[in-house]
Amino acid sequence: MIPVSQAEKTILSLVQPLSEVESVDLTLATGRILAKSISSQVDFPHWDNSAMDGYAVKFSDVRSSTPKHPITLEIVEEIPAGYQPQREIQSGEAARIFTGAIVPAGADTIVMQEHTQRVQKNFVKIQITPTAKSFIRQRGEYAKIGDPLLAAGAVLNPAEIAILAATGFSEIKVYCRPRVAILSTGDELVTPDQTLKPGQIVDSNQYALAAFVTQAGGIPIRMGIVPDDRAKLTAVMSEAIESADLVLSTGGVSVGDYDYVEEILAELGGDIRIRAVAIKPGKPLTVAKFKRDNNRSIVYFGLPGNPVSALVGCWRFVQPAMAKLAGLPKSNWQPTWIEAITSQDLTADGKRETYLWGKLELIDGRNQFSLSGGSHASANLINLASTNALAVIPIDNNMIAAGVVVKVLAI
Repeated sequence: MIPVSQAEKTILSLVQPLSEVESVDLTLATGRILAKSISSQVDFPHWDNSAMDGYAVKFSDVRSSTPKHPITLEIVEEIPAGYQPQREIQSGEAARIFTGAIVPAGADTIVMQEHTQRVQKNFVKIQITPTAKSFIRQRGEYAKIGDPLLAAGAVLNPAEIAILAATGFSEIKVYCRPRVAILSTGDELVTPDQTLKPGQIVDSNQYALAAFVTQAGGIPIRMGIVPDDRAKLTAVMSEAIESADLVLSTGGVSVGDYDYVEEILAELGGDIRIRAVAIKPGKPLTVAKFKRDNNRSIVYFGLPGNPVSALVGCWRFVQPAMAKLAGLPKSNWQPTWIEAITSQDLTADGKRETYLWGKLELIDGRNQFSLSGGSHASANLINLASTNALAVIPIDNNMIAAGVVVKVLAI
């Protein structure tokens, strides 16, 4: 067995980021990873515009205006948003203007309508002394043509999508999503639509891992259930290795008579780097590297068959690998660690680094971890519902008492 930290380091050293890039419509780019740094194509704002409903004026006309001695100006134009002003403001004049509208030539200050009084139809009284250039968004104030906007490796979430749209991008280059082959091994496994016979188990791993891969930004390739037959397993594993960027299999990695995965990986030319990790749940973990004809390499994860062990392996080891593979910057490869107060005693046997699942919440301004109820056996996936964190008990530590700070992996 190797330590968890060494396993993570080894796995990341095996992964090569994908270099393939594709162009996608901005409407389809949410969650994708930017492949090339982006600079602004336009000045933003595109023109001087008003940040308020009010009146566009010359500051020199109203610099002495007060509530007791307001300055009266003639309204010569009304400028709604989207309208091109037709007049240049002269001394003694004002333009009625609305939020987002272009500031007319000659005007250098906006006076909020709350500080004005309309007089007759075409005149307005300015009742305060405004600040020069107030409430005008200057052209290029936020970004000028050529200014850097987003770095390569940025995840395109709603804010990033808005930035790209506002600065003239309708199509964007992103890294291709990793294709992840998923297979489950075992004669006892059946699909959810089948009637269970004695000794059979529904293959939940196929669905859980596909959901994990999708959430991590990959494309799951579900290869189904493979029986404990060496020839059939060899064929499916070979196909997975040739067709995907990363492979996840569950089951067949322990020391049973029907656990063939490691032997087959070696036969197929895999460079096996990890066979077992000092982690609970999830000790049996096989990780191998394969070289492909196109000079690329892929990583094969042989995960345990128990559902919780498989997911813990994904959250702890596959997630960082996926982040690197997908093109995220190095700062995003590591898991998200948070310190929290445990609301219950957390116990372990101390022999392996132990991960206990539960819920992380912010209560009275402090992070608090609450253990999921029920058994924490690796086959019990029922109490995984609503899990968003894993509390970690280090090796040689048998208990972390309630009220003490615990290291938590956010998932």
